[in-house]
Amino acid sequence: MFFRFYHPYFLLLLFAVPIMVYWHLKVEKTKKGALRYSLLPLTAGIDGSYRIMFRNTVPFLRIAAAALLVLALARPQSGVNSEEVSTLGVDIMLLVDVSTSMRAEDFKPENRLGVSKKVVEKFINGRKSDRIGLVAFAGNAFTLCPLTLDYDLVINSLKSANFAAPEEDGTAIGNAIATAVNRLRDSKAKSKLVILSTDGANNRGEIDPATAAKAAAALKIKIYTIGVGKEGMVPYPVDHPIFGRIYQQIQSDLDEGALQNIATETGGKFFRAKDPKALDEIYQQIDKLEKTEVKAQIYTTYSELFFYFVVLAALFLMAEIVLSNTLFRRIP
Repeated sequence: MFFRFYHPYFLLLLFAVPIMVYWHLKVEKTKKGALRYSLLPLTAGIDGSYRIMFRNTVPFLRIAAAALLVLALARPQSGVNSEEVSTLGVDIMLLVDVSTSMRAEDFKPENRLGVSKKVVEKFINGRKSDRIGLVAFAGNAFTLCPLTLDYDLVINSLKSANFAAPEEDGTAIGNAIATAVNRLRDSKAKSKLVILSTDGANNRGEIDPATAAKAAAALKIKIYTIGVGKEGMVPYPVDHPIFGRIYQQIQSDLDEGALQNIATETGGKFFRAKDPKALDEIYQQIDKLEKTEVKAQIYTTYSELFFYFVVLAALFLMAEIVLSNTLFRRIP
């Protein structure tokens, strides 16, 4: 909310107010008493009263009324802005690998999944007006959260994602893409995309990743693929019955070629994240590449306030007339 004068040039008349005040004080100073006494001792017992003290202030009510009328002429208004926003949004499905290989701790001080979840959460918080959904996958794929504008719901679903049970372990990249494509199939968004992060190669599922990528391309769904983890041997935690948690070295089995082909087939990009900083930068880069187009129109609604100034001026003027003819009446 803000305040303005529609006819501000009328405010120039306020320069007359100091002149009116000066004129009133000058006239009062030169006025002579209406009653004369032959001897000053006759007035010695007369005490000053509030009438004598405040009688010279009554004309200031008239001056204040004049100032308020000037403000009313300037048409004071209060305005409220309302914004109408139309977006050509992006629908995004996030695919997060929760296979047990994501326990590898080459992204210390956390494992691959812990770092991925933090970076994805930051990405979600950076979006506006986009629908976002979440799919977790290991040996199979399942939707944790459908497309929604409720980012808190998406983040809470992300936080609940945990490593797959041993019987559900594996990496079903094709199934994950097919699940995301199914969610985006009927989308009317300007842009539809999938962000797939994984540290492995497709070894489970009924759908081949190449076939799933072709289906995505046919529906104009772009896929960004992210390979997570360092190359070669990486530390993997194991719970030993005697020595507690120990670490053994396992071989990273990321299939860069397959991820590159998926991205190329759909018009997306392939990225490799070998540390937490690189992973964060990749999501920032995708965020910049896929910006939502927002069109905003701002409307302002004004309310007239001059009536209040007119009413207040009338009250001041009436008070001046009543007081000057009653409590502060002068004897001619």
